[in-house]
Amino acid sequence: MFDSFFTKITRAPEFPTDFDWINVDKPLSLERLRGHIIVLDFWTYCCINCMHTLPVLADLEKKYEGRPVAFIGVHSAKFFNEQDRKNIEEAVRRYEISHPVLVDRKMTVWQKYEVSGWPTIVIIDPKGTVVYKQSGEGQKEMIEDTIDVLLEKHAKDGTLAKESIKMAHFTPSDKATLSYPGKLSISNDKIAISDSNHNRIIISDMTGKIKHVIGNGTKGFSDGDFQNALFFRPQGIVWRDETIFVADTENHAIRKIDLVTKTVVTVAGTGKQGPWMSKGGKGRETSLSSPWDVAIKDNVVFIAMAGNHQVWAFDTETELVRPFAGSGYENIVDGNRTQAQLAQPSGLSVFGDKVYFADSETSSIREIDLRSNHVKTLVGHGLFVFGYKDGSLDESLFQHPLGLCATGNQIFVADTYNSALREINLENDTVSTIIGKQGISGVCRLDDPNCDSLGLYEPSDVKFYKDKLYISDTNNHLIRVYDLKANILKTLEISV
Repeated sequence: MFDSFFTKITRAPEFPTDFDWINVDKPLSLERLRGHIIVLDFWTYCCINCMHTLPVLADLEKKYEGRPVAFIGVHSAKFFNEQDRKNIEEAVRRYEISHPVLVDRKMTVWQKYEVSGWPTIVIIDPKGTVVYKQSGEGQKEMIEDTIDVLLEKHAKDGTLAKESIKMAHFTPSDKATLSYPGKLSISNDKIAISDSNHNRIIISDMTGKIKHVIGNGTKGFSDGDFQNALFFRPQGIVWRDETIFVADTENHAIRKIDLVTKTVVTVAGTGKQGPWMSKGGKGRETSLSSPWDVAIKDNVVFIAMAGNHQVWAFDTETELVRPFAGSGYENIVDGNRTQAQLAQPSGLSVFGDKVYFADSETSSIREIDLRSNHVKTLVGHGLFVFGYKDGSLDESLFQHPLGLCATGNQIFVADTYNSALREINLENDTVSTIIGKQGISGVCRLDDPNCDSLGLYEPSDVKFYKDKLYISDTNNHLIRVYDLKANILKTLEISV
């Protein structure tokens, strides 16, 4: 069965001895894991395909728990920001990864194993031979079959470890009110917050006093009243009168919150990840793929469908959901909206007859003109062109932006991997920094007196409201408020 992946026997290269590890008490080595089946997951935390692979690995870890099967993440970073151990640790916490993760400096291990794309799964047999290597999503059955064959074969040969190696797993305590807040939406002096890792939506007034908590905090996919509805790491949210549409990202669904009846219903998605290519259809019957943000115009809810590299549209009257922009191929190619190529769109904002979106994997800000049906790139150059540079639109660089807010000739951008807030001025075609990188001393908790003086830490969203910018300061677990007139950044104290 392994011949389909290899033409020759390959010895697995040993891990570097001086690299950092996360989620273990001491570094691992192939020698220490002799007798184990080792599953390596080469990933980088920006990658939506890698995110889709994590729950597959979590399921397999549970299946083979207590048996000599070791799952190891090899974090081989794409972006500059992803090379920092501290940032990788935050991603490991956010996605609740329980297996050990090797910090692959300068993609050394990636090169040794001749990996060419994210994610890539490599399986090593108990004698140290690479027997499987495959990139892309949808490998669960192949991984499972490979492990089962290896367990049976090496048990007969006597080359299987008698028991699984004991590894310490660390579960950090979480005492903050918010946990990795994702997106924001503001209407009539009320703020909706996707409290992503607490699997709920919070609605507060402008002072931060909580008015509603929607979802009981447990991961799941269930409609019902506010106390019994279940979400799974929701991201995008948008108001429409007394309702709120939610991009329930890891449930691959669009949910609708009714503030009058205090209920949650699913309007699109089945709870299961959809295929790469889809024509759409009836909302409740159509599988979606990692919806990351939502924006609304008239009766249309636009959806940043990160997993399909497209923008979709849900019609609230017909209840149909369909691709709207993007061919599904991942790149930065402008043109007619159905033929243009997008790359993991993750933020949306509608102003007038234009839908603006943060195309995160190309570190770009782009627009869809609803009159001409044309996609145009405002800032950005390619999948591997990124950085931090102000200036003209042609010269400026972003790094994996996730959120934005258009207000006419201004577009405010949560430049996520630069931990910055930027402004695009469409009147003079320039980009400037409003809040730049400052010294980041780690996660900011509510009882930390230094919160107000901290810089931003991987902000995911920004919204403009009454001369202030409201920022989802994701890795600081806070909502920040920047007064544009007074030039002051404060923390919005979320409280019951």
